[in-house]
Amino acid sequence: MTRLVLATRNAHKIAELRAILAESPSVGPDVELVGADAVPDAPEVAETGVTFAANALLKAHALARASGLPAIADDSGLCVDVLGGAPGIFSARWAGKHGDDRANLELLLAQLADVPDEHRGAHFACAAALALPDGTERVTEGRLRGTLRRAPSGAGGFGYDPVLQPDGDTRTCAELTPEEKNAISHRGQAFRALAPVVGELIGDQ
Repeated sequence: MTRLVLATRNAHKIAELRAILAESPSVGPDVELVGADAVPDAPEVAETGVTFAANALLKAHALARASGLPAIADDSGLCVDVLGGAPGIFSARWAGKHGDDRANLELLLAQLADVPDEHRGAHFACAAALALPDGTERVTEGRLRGTLRRAPSGAGGFGYDPVLQPDGDTRTCAELTPEEKNAISHRGQAFRALAPVVGELIGDQ
């Protein structure tokens, strides 16, 4: 059985990717997906890239080197049209402290307070990277377009989910069921695109 390590300790993300890979006919049952916890001394990688793809590749290569196994990593964020694509790669630390979802959300809404509804377009972006121990790499990307609400709505999801209303829906991402969100999300798109690449490259090992 081939082991594939994911650059996260988030059990939900591991389960989500395992389900996506299982849906792909190009990935056989002999691929076992594990998280970074399965790798002794898994590195904490500084996200010094200037694009989502660069950051995902940094993490995937570091984990592939440390584990000697094929590795997958992703990087994602919110890109606001009137802010020239910001917060972008700085989404998780927009308010200064990494991972403070509430502070990030409040700062963003304050910055956009005077922006009219017709100019509040934005999208979630995700880059998913696969790296092999020999240095081989592949990147796939996904996007979810929408409009930014003026106040958070919904108790699901995380990050900026409560303020992005996907195009064609009347609810925010935080008001969707997990299944509905995964079906259209930027992360779901990127990982589904990566699945056949995993089948191709892992099959060559």
